[in-house]
Amino acid sequence: MPAQRAVVDAWAALALLRGERPAELVVRRFLRRAFRGNLQLFMSVINLGEVYYRMHRIAGEIQATEGLRRLRRLPIEILPAREVVVMEAARLKAGHPISYADAFAVATARLTRAGVLTGDPEILALPREVVRVVRLERS
Repeated sequence: MPAQRAVVDAWAALALLRGERPAELVVRRFLRRAFRGNLQLFMSVINLGEVYYRMHRIAGEIQATEGLRRLRRLPIEILPAREVVVMEAARLKAGHPISYADAFAVATARLTRAGVLTGDPEILALPREVVRVVRLERS
């Protein structure tokens, strides 16, 4: 069993798919660790859908579909939106100024006892006691 865990949010996945440095390089470093079995990576299915719709808007349906294909080949476990996750996301959304989709990334991190790989300002603004983050940046 891997010693560490992390959640890849939509912001991080999009940075990877679009080659946005330096965030892409940090995500790739985490992926290498996951391929070696030293890290377990998760993503909520809600955030996977967020990646798809944002890629669709930015680059079109073909690129969005290709992006999903690329993500599915990576060592990222896509977690379903079970009721416990939905309710945790709802509590987070009720108590903090974050989008509902971002609340799923944070809820997934909390329930898997993981940090979130993100550059999303809404998640970065959350108190550390709510969620641990690995801050990603775009140049």
